[in-house]
Amino acid sequence: MLATDTDPIVAIATAPGRGGIGVVRVSAGRAGAAAAEALMQALTGQTLSARHASYVPFLDGAGTVLDRGIALYFPAPHSYTGEHVFELQGHGGPIVLQLVLQRCIEAGRAFGLRLAEPGEFTRRAFLNDKLDLAQAEAVADLIEASTEAAARSAGRSLDGAFSRDIHALVDDVVTLRMLVEATLDFPEEEIDFLEAADARGKLSNIRAQLDHVLSEARQGALLREGLAVVLAGQPNVGKSSLLNALAGAELAIVTPVAGTTRDKISQTIQIEGIPLHVIDTAGLRDTEDEVEKIGIERTWSEIGRADVVLHLLDARTGMTAEDEAIAARFPAGVPVVRVLNKTDLTGVAPEVARRPVGQAGDGAEVCEVRLSAKQGDGVALLRAELLRIAGWQAHAQSVYLARERHLIALRTAREHLAQAAAHADQNAQALDLFAEELRLAQESLNSITGEFTSDDLLGVIFSRFCIGK
Repeated sequence: MLATDTDPIVAIATAPGRGGIGVVRVSAGRAGAAAAEALMQALTGQTLSARHASYVPFLDGAGTVLDRGIALYFPAPHSYTGEHVFELQGHGGPIVLQLVLQRCIEAGRAFGLRLAEPGEFTRRAFLNDKLDLAQAEAVADLIEASTEAAARSAGRSLDGAFSRDIHALVDDVVTLRMLVEATLDFPEEEIDFLEAADARGKLSNIRAQLDHVLSEARQGALLREGLAVVLAGQPNVGKSSLLNALAGAELAIVTPVAGTTRDKISQTIQIEGIPLHVIDTAGLRDTEDEVEKIGIERTWSEIGRADVVLHLLDARTGMTAEDEAIAARFPAGVPVVRVLNKTDLTGVAPEVARRPVGQAGDGAEVCEVRLSAKQGDGVALLRAELLRIAGWQAHAQSVYLARERHLIALRTAREHLAQAAAHADQNAQALDLFAEELRLAQESLNSITGEFTSDDLLGVIFSRFCIGK
């Protein structure tokens, strides 16, 4: 813990702008109870009862009333940060909140009170063992949730569901490590450790449990991040119409004139609670129009960053030579769905089909969805295909929200456990390698909840929080 992690801090805890209620929060840090009580006396003219709401005036240095509202006092350790905390809940005007904030800093100057940095209150909660790191991140995820499903999953993480699963994994790894280390410490004992302690069985159970947690975390990461879906294709194939159909609103201008869309249009929609960041782009073609050329360059830039590319084709013509040239430039490894639009003009019903591509017999295939964006027929089929590509599962309503760093840590732990399993199948001389892989797996898991985390990582995580949280 750095010296600054115990400074008394203060901040406005509500969002910028006007509102019915505004909150100024103080955490006393190393200054302790005496400082908290002195600040309360200076700000309200009285000593507050612990965990009781008091209707009081908020006073300036001359004793003039700045505002009136509710004051709350939470003595350590029973507070959000684990320190002595009090809050002033008044009217949500930006000027009056700034006046109250400045009065707090002025009254607390003798104690070293300073303005809090982004996320510093939650960082204190983590450092004082009120929250682990996964729960602390869930605070920000709950605030930033863009869908109901994401908010519910963030709430589960904040309640500790994710952390409990991680702790259970760590406990099992520690138990197995103890058995291995004991065998290494007493090599004279002529026992077949792997058989007597059922190390292989225990390790197999841990790996299965980890795979389950990783599957749930993937679903949670999908809820948090969503998918970047780029609509690409030649001009006038219905990209803007499809954007409007997916969004359920007229977001893009639709005309029969090729090249109407000159720049990207972005819209976030929801499918089963998953945020889809749909990007309509300029039609891909050779052109002498300088503005359209810039739009096409931006189209290829967006395609390079896409999670999924929807390659729109005219159902009346199918895959033309120009479309083949476009498809050849799509980045390798990015899922591509061919969307044959305007199927209402062909007499063919909407459908999903998978067609073989590449060399015969190599198993490569491409998904084709026939639909009519204008009529809305078949759009539900496309939504279902996007869910399939995302790997979304219906049971995922109970998942916890996760971040990319959590997935990396879980995958790293899985790799170390796989190496441990490989060593377990060798002779007794491999036991020290077996033990080392278990130790590395435990470190990776501990980094999720913060038992093993660098200060640099903490700085990155909490710097992204809003001030006052």
